[in-house]
Amino acid sequence: MIKFLDLQKVNLAHKEEIEERLLKTFRSGWYLLGDEVKNFEQNLSKFIGTRHAIGVANGLDALRLIFRAYIEMGVIQAGDEVIVPANTYIASILAISESGLTPVLVEPDIDTYNIDIERIEKKITPKTKAILIVHLYGRAVWSEKLAELAKKYSLKIVEDNAQAIGASHSPTLPESDGEFSPFGEVRGGLRTGNLGNAAGFSFYPGKNLGALGDGGAVTTNDDELATVVRTLANYGSSKKYVFDYQGINSRLDEIQAAVLDVKLKYIDQENEYRRKIAKRYILEITNPKIILPQMPENEKEHIFHLFVIRTENRDKFQNYLTENGIQTVIHYPIPPHKQACYKEFNNISLPITEKIHKEVLSLPISPVMTEEVKKVITTLNNWK
Repeated sequence: MIKFLDLQKVNLAHKEEIEERLLKTFRSGWYLLGDEVKNFEQNLSKFIGTRHAIGVANGLDALRLIFRAYIEMGVIQAGDEVIVPANTYIASILAISESGLTPVLVEPDIDTYNIDIERIEKKITPKTKAILIVHLYGRAVWSEKLAELAKKYSLKIVEDNAQAIGASHSPTLPESDGEFSPFGEVRGGLRTGNLGNAAGFSFYPGKNLGALGDGGAVTTNDDELATVVRTLANYGSSKKYVFDYQGINSRLDEIQAAVLDVKLKYIDQENEYRRKIAKRYILEITNPKIILPQMPENEKEHIFHLFVIRTENRDKFQNYLTENGIQTVIHYPIPPHKQACYKEFNNISLPITEKIHKEVLSLPISPVMTEEVKKVITTLNNWK
């Protein structure tokens, strides 16, 4: 069986370094808010190109803390609207509604699976205060028009960067007030996580940069926002036993930070390996019944956290692959607006989103795949 993602093999690729750091952390006797977290935050902020990176417990908390911070700062108020792609993972929308804000669903681009920027403006109302963009499946979403919309309507742009660490883009950004002038650059453009006003990251084990458990982070160039996020994540306390806000307990622990700091050094290299596999898939899968994802003109825009194809009779196709020893996953079988937890959206018609969720299937792709790639290609081409 070709595993969808061989996590054990992925982590064992860095066995010596990870074990050394784990042993060092264990022996230090300091397991929360210590040097490992500080080092990882510094290295992550340098990698992304932002002034600040704050380690938190998970990706959902990262997004929740951003919205909570904006509320505490008076930038956003309970009941305000946040535009969000309709076909994202549920956590993106949960972060909005859990903060007392109203998610406004926008259909995706059928070719990129990211939010259709051309559809955003018609959804903006006087209550709209932010746009949550999701770099879905590892592909960066950004444009000059998106930045212009944010400026025109005084909107914050929050990035859900849970699936796209290491992706980059080359936007033309307004320079009037520095709101969209990130501080760091990489070859090929600005990194995701440094495009908007703030970004949330997930280090769930299956991500391109995965921990050995849960973990997350917030990046931003906004000094005040960073301070409020860090305080909220520590029970609302910036000084021991003094509480400025009704915060939560959301901290990245030392062990996870140590592992992530090791793996961060290799993320560009491993993303490039993913792109090579994706190129082979795109070039060599020739079955007309299968719709392949696009490779952007700027290849750095996509890190292929997931390689997602579409096909009719998706469930039969998945069974065929399973029978032939290829494990696949559906990201995601039920769109958020059809979930029981969002009954208020159940009667909304979002045909593009519904079509995507009915047809998508994720193929194996990882930095430890070798000869398995050829078998995946051959098996897909033999599908009748």
